Amino acid sequence: MESLEGLSRRYNLLSKVSAAFLYAIAVAVALNFFWEPGRMYSSGVTGFAQLINTLSERYLPFTLTTSTLYFALNVPLFILGWFKIGKKFTIFTIIAVFLASIMMHNLPAPEWKLDPLVCAIFGGVINGVGTGLALKSGISTGGLDIVGIILRKKTGQSFGSINIAINLLIVIAAGFVFGWTRSLYTALNIFINGRVIDAVYTQHRKMQVMIVTEHPKKIIEGIQAKMHRGITIIHDVEGAYGHTEKTILFTIIDRYDMYDIHNIIVACDPYAFVSVSEVAKVYGRFKEQELV
Repeated sequence: MESLEGLSRRYNLLSKVSAAFLYAIAVAVALNFFWEPGRMYSSGVTGFAQLINTLSERYLPFTLTTSTLYFALNVPLFILGWFKIGKKFTIFTIIAVFLASIMMHNLPAPEWKLDPLVCAIFGGVINGVGTGLALKSGISTGGLDIVGIILRKKTGQSFGSINIAINLLIVIAAGFVFGWTRSLYTALNIFINGRVIDAVYTQHRKMQVMIVTEHPKKIIEGIQAKMHRGITIIHDVEGAYGHTEKTILFTIIDRYDMYDIHNIIVACDPYAFVSVSEVAKVYGRFKEQELV
C-alpha cells in the first residue's frame, strides 16, 4: 500500500504540472485572442518578446516569433534561478515557460476585430488568473518572477520599483510603435493583469494575527506543527468581562495561511478572540514560504 507521503508527492507534482498547463493556455489565449488583435503589449518578458517581434517584422528581413523570443529571453533567468533559488523550482518554471511557448505558437488566433478596451480587459484578466493560479500552486511563470524572488530573498524588499520601470518602458514603446492611444490600453492591460494576480495569489500578503485564548498551549502546538510560524506570547492578561486569566498570542502569517490558522484556532479553542490585520512591512526573522 502506497504511503501517504508518496501520495502527497504525486498529488503535489500533478497539481504543479496542471497549473503550468493552465497558465500556458491562459497566456496563449490572452496573447493570440486579445493582445495581438488589440495591438497592445503585455507586461514583463512577454511584453519584451512582443516588442522585439514587432521590431523584427518592421526592420529585419526575417521575423522573430513571440513564442520563440518568450522562451529565449527566459533562458538566462532559468540559469539564475537554478543557482540562486533551487533546482526543483527552476525545473517547474522551465516546464511552465516551455508549455506556454508551445501554446502561443500552436493556438490558432481567431480572425476577429475587437474593441481595444475589450482586448485590454479580457487579456489582462485571463493572463492574471493563469499566472495567479500558477504562483498559488508553487511554480513560477518565469520572467520577472525569478528576479523578484531573488531580490526578496536577498534584501527582504519588494522588486516593485524594477517591475514598474520595466513595464513603463513597455508602455512607452507601445506608444511609439502603435500610437499613444494603444499605449494607454497597454497600461490598462498591465494594471488589470497585476490586480487579478494579486486577487488570485495572496501568499505574498502578510497578516498579523492576535489570539486571546485560555488554551494557548494547544494553539501554539497546532500552529507550529502545521505552519512552522514563530509566536510571541503575552502571559497573565485578564478579560474585563469575566475577569478570567488569558494569554495573548501574536504571529505573522501569509494571507494564504488564513484558512489553516482559522481551523487550528477553532479546533483548539472555539471561544478564542481573534483579530486579523494586514501588515504593511515585516522586519526581522520572518521565514518566507518556499516555492520549491
